[in-house]
Amino acid sequence: MNDSAGDGRGVQERELLLISGMSGAGKGTASKVLEEFGWYVVDNLPLAFVAELVARVEISDDGPHRLAIVADTRSLGFDEHLGELLELFGGRPQARILFLEASDEALVSRFNNVRRSHPLQSGGGLIDGITRERRILEGLRGRADVVVDTTALSVHDLRHRLETPFGDLGFDFHLTVESFGFKYGVPVDVDMLLDMRFLPNPHWIPELQPHTGRDKSVQDYVLADETIEEYLRAAVTMIRLAMTGYRREGKRYMTIAVGCTGGKHRSVAISESLAHRLSGLGAVDVHVRHRDLGRE
Repeated sequence: MNDSAGDGRGVQERELLLISGMSGAGKGTASKVLEEFGWYVVDNLPLAFVAELVARVEISDDGPHRLAIVADTRSLGFDEHLGELLELFGGRPQARILFLEASDEALVSRFNNVRRSHPLQSGGGLIDGITRERRILEGLRGRADVVVDTTALSVHDLRHRLETPFGDLGFDFHLTVESFGFKYGVPVDVDMLLDMRFLPNPHWIPELQPHTGRDKSVQDYVLADETIEEYLRAAVTMIRLAMTGYRREGKRYMTIAVGCTGGKHRSVAISESLAHRLSGLGAVDVHVRHRDLGRE
C-alpha cells in the first residue's frame, strides 16, 4: 500500500472512499489503481474497526490524505455493521462510495478461469452465490456515488474510468460520454441515456457501412439530419442542469450513455460531437469512451 502522508492540508479536506461490489468484479485491481492515484487502501478490515480507523486518521497530523476502505461480503461483521458503515460515510462531505459490478456471465467466467468457488456459494451452484450476493448488496449499490460495470473493461479501461472521479486531475467536474449498441445491452453505470436510433442509419449506405462514427464521412452524414442540432443543444442544456444539481449534492462526476443499434455509427458520431460541445463548459474534464466499437 502506498501511504499518501499528510501534506499540510486541513483534516476537514481528507477524502474517504468505500470500495465495495460483487466478488470477481475487480475490487483488487481497482485498489491497485487507486493506490497509484495516492489513495491509502485498507482491505478486509473487520467492519467493527472501521469507525475507529477513520477517527484516528481524521485527528492525525501525518495520516493519509486519501483513505480507501474495501468492504464486501467477505468482511468480518459485514451483516452486523453495514448500517453503521453507511451512516459513517453518509455523514461526511468528503466521503464517497465506489461500487464495482459485472454481469452474471462475466462473473461466472472469471470464477471458472481461476477455479475458485464464490464466497457465498455454500454448497449450491456458482450462480446461486452470485444471486445471493446481489441481493445482499442491493442497498449498498443504491447508495453508491460511482458504479462501474467491469464486464467489458480491460485493466487499462478500468484505470481510465477510475481516473475521472478519483484521480484528482484538478477539474471541477468530470463527464464521461459513452457510446454503446442497444443490441449488446444498455450500460448499467450511467446517469443519463440518449437514444440515437431516431437518426438515419449509415449502416444502410454501402459506402459508409465499413466506416465508423469516428470517420468524417459518417459524422457529416449523421450531423446533417435536420433535427440533430436542436437535439444536441437541448442535451447540453439538460446536462448542464444536471451538473448544477450534482454539484449541489456534492457529486463531481456524471456518465452520459449515447446509444444506437450496434454502437458503430450514430452513437459514436454523436458522442464525439457532444463531448466536443461539453469540453467548452470550462473546468470540466470530458472523456469519450466507445464501449462497443469494433464488436461487429
